[in-house]
Amino acid sequence: MSYAVNLFFALQPMSLQKEIFFFFCALGVFNGLLLSLYLFINGKKSVSVYFLGLLLLTLSLRIGKSVWLYFIPTLPKLYLQIGLSACFLIGPSLVYFIKAELETPKKVPKNWWWVLISCAFAIAVAGLVYPYTRYAKIWNVYYFKIIYAQWGACILFSGVLLKEVFRKTRVKKEKPTAKETWLLIIWGAVTIIFALYLTTMLTGSPAVYITGSIAFSFMLYFIVVFILYRKKNLPLWSSDIAKYGSKKLSEGEASVIQSRLEKVMLEKGLFKNPDLKLADLASELMIPPHQLSQVLNDNFGKGFTGYVNEYRINEACKLLLAGDNPKIEAIGFEVGFNSRSTFFSTFKKLKGMTPALFQQQHKAGSIVRDISA
Repeated sequence: MSYAVNLFFALQPMSLQKEIFFFFCALGVFNGLLLSLYLFINGKKSVSVYFLGLLLLTLSLRIGKSVWLYFIPTLPKLYLQIGLSACFLIGPSLVYFIKAELETPKKVPKNWWWVLISCAFAIAVAGLVYPYTRYAKIWNVYYFKIIYAQWGACILFSGVLLKEVFRKTRVKKEKPTAKETWLLIIWGAVTIIFALYLTTMLTGSPAVYITGSIAFSFMLYFIVVFILYRKKNLPLWSSDIAKYGSKKLSEGEASVIQSRLEKVMLEKGLFKNPDLKLADLASELMIPPHQLSQVLNDNFGKGFTGYVNEYRINEACKLLLAGDNPKIEAIGFEVGFNSRSTFFSTFKKLKGMTPALFQQQHKAGSIVRDISA
């Protein structure tokens, strides 16, 4: 009761602008805590969802500490210790959220549990041995640097996990899928918040310090809007695939996917990627892999490998008949085959002859036609 009274009087001298900032920041923290609890209790039963809940929880505790300290400097130091301790789990939560979305494990791997338990145990013991109430200098000089170094290292490692997504969007200039956009938003939000707090640590600027809290609130609402207003047929969570796994496509839906598939294959030449997988192509089309597999089987009467190899062989035929006389082996690698033997066997299977014979026959036929003309 006394703490509530002190809080009430502490807020009285605030200017209108400061009161608006306090309300906005505090509301963001409150909603972050509620959303994290929702993900834990009523969220989809997938590993990535729970790690997103843990990420939001730890971020909300860290941001909450900043809000209260900025607007109420007399905040008990115990709350400062809780907020800083939560930082030690932000980085691992981000890493395992991204890994869970990319690897889609059915349950949390044991080594992930050990890392989380070790981090929680280490910061808890450190707090018990050197509580912030008595050893604020140790926390501000040493623990603070260790916590932020670990947070920054986890952000860098998460960026490495997303290197293929970055390469796709920055180098290849391709549009990311809904799921890839989702991962980039979460990674970017955590990175921006970290950068703001790191800047505060280096400059000691109170204005930058509270900016981290404001940024958290903005990003939280942006994420909520992104989830609510994305196209409903675009899978966002790794568990969405399992959810819609048994759903049969209508003829109209299959026809739309078929058109998009042929357009993507021709315009972007995805078949030239020797490491192309069913999941990669499905991600490009922004559909679950099972739907792509269904379209390939029902509409084309073939599997993924057979479908892609047809594009590769057709492209190889064009190159074989080109005027610059390229090496046959080089053509195989250029169109997406990762070995000479696979190229030759697939070519003979689809065309009934070797690439060299195909080249000879068609070029000879072309010469005859030119002479007769």
